[in-house]
Amino acid sequence: MKKGELQKAKVTNLLAHPNTTPKGSLILCGAFLFVAWNALLLLFLWGRPPIGRLGEVGGAEPGGREEWGAGGVGGADLAGEVIRLAEEVESELETQKHLLKQIQSHRSLWERRKGVGKRQMEAAREAGEANRRAEGSPPSAPAPPPNQNQNSVENTDRVISSQTPPPIPDARLDSIGEEDKPATLVTPPQAVIPILVIACDRVTVKRSLDKLIQYRPSAELHPIVVSQDCGHADTAKVIGSYGGQVTHLKQPDVSDIRVRPEHRKFQGYYKIARHYRWALNQVFNVLSYDNVVIVEDDLEVAPDFFEYFRALYPILRSDPTLWCVSAWNDNGRDGLVDAGKAGLLYRTDFFPGLGWMLLRGLWAELEPKWPAAFWDDWMRQPDQRRDRSCIRPEVSRTITFGRKGVSLGQFFDQYLRYIKLNTEFVPFMQLDLSYLVRERYNQRFESEVYGAPLVKVEELQQGGVLKGGGPFRVQYSSRDSFKVLARNLGVMDDLKSGVPRAGYRGVVSFLSRGRRVYLAPPPGWSHYDTSWS
Repeated sequence: MKKGELQKAKVTNLLAHPNTTPKGSLILCGAFLFVAWNALLLLFLWGRPPIGRLGEVGGAEPGGREEWGAGGVGGADLAGEVIRLAEEVESELETQKHLLKQIQSHRSLWERRKGVGKRQMEAAREAGEANRRAEGSPPSAPAPPPNQNQNSVENTDRVISSQTPPPIPDARLDSIGEEDKPATLVTPPQAVIPILVIACDRVTVKRSLDKLIQYRPSAELHPIVVSQDCGHADTAKVIGSYGGQVTHLKQPDVSDIRVRPEHRKFQGYYKIARHYRWALNQVFNVLSYDNVVIVEDDLEVAPDFFEYFRALYPILRSDPTLWCVSAWNDNGRDGLVDAGKAGLLYRTDFFPGLGWMLLRGLWAELEPKWPAAFWDDWMRQPDQRRDRSCIRPEVSRTITFGRKGVSLGQFFDQYLRYIKLNTEFVPFMQLDLSYLVRERYNQRFESEVYGAPLVKVEELQQGGVLKGGGPFRVQYSSRDSFKVLARNLGVMDDLKSGVPRAGYRGVVSFLSRGRRVYLAPPPGWSHYDTSWS
């Protein structure tokens, strides 16, 4: 069969079997035009003389000195051109057919994902409403519909199961009754958790940004906002080199701040507080995010940094006795933490900072009274803390590499340079973390701490005296006794508004010579003594 007749037969076959082609009007129109074009060309060819004869108009035989195409388009070339055009049209039709099939396939996939996300959201709301009705709480507003972004769905459509006993801060606390099982906690689908990087004049911000970009699972779910103070050109150039991977904000007011004469040496602390206020207002009031994780330009993050905050976000939202989630353990030095239990999490009354999450509602509370300087110690005051706690890990998810700063290396050489950064990825999103809710946590915490045998620090320091791996309890009764014991055991001994670093209900948990130790006040503790600062 000739090529032209073959092309015509193929198109006729396509029209005769419409189920094999997309049903769009565009394709049918193209097929009709293709058939009409071929019909006109064939009629034109049939009306011409046979190839090799020009009849009365004169000419030459094929292969002679004058070729058919020498003075115009000859029959052989015209036929070849027709066939070539026909093949191109057929190829284009096949390409459009393939593209339409892909669109139909992706559309069905998106519809299925949309349906799954909607069912999960409805199930989560029904479970939440049932729990609230059981507790007598008013119903909450409906959650927003899930985003249809395919990658985002894969990263965030996870429900924390309540059918298995939750992990607990220590392996020995493994007796949980049915009445202790938590309500279902759901990680909101498509929850956007931005990262705010506070920068100034460190070109080493590149180290921090490189790790954040390397480990973040989704640029859409974790946008990075870099807020730069100081107006340092080299640092601005480094930040600008990331292009669209980050949003670069520049604090407009870099002027000196008028302070009391005795506070001139603290000018840097005043500028930091001003910058934090401006940057957080940008995040919440201009960019309109509902939450944020703050890191500074001298922090390096762990591989599971984003997993950690995504998993704890619903806990922070659901428990009003929490006001932050921190990636930092003040006593996270190698030797003081159990690196084999990187998934251990604790409540702490001490505000840790150094990679921490807060919600829009907390900023609305703090912003009107934000201090002029020393914002982190201000956060640790009772008027701000209001008996609320933070979540902190056993093994830190951030480390600081910035020795030089406004604090002039305070604590860095003695403590901070030895903080251990977690290297084991913990799938927190697959764990039930509701044991961190205060009521359940306190019951197990007090039983574990005050059920541990009371020992003296000398017994801990003498290797063979104590039997077993702990836990053990060392008791302090005053500010001075706490500081002496803390120094002997290698943990940080300072207190802020009476709260020890990493402490909860006055208790500091750590490892000593491989044994779990609780440095604790006497039983019956009720409150912190602010005069201990």
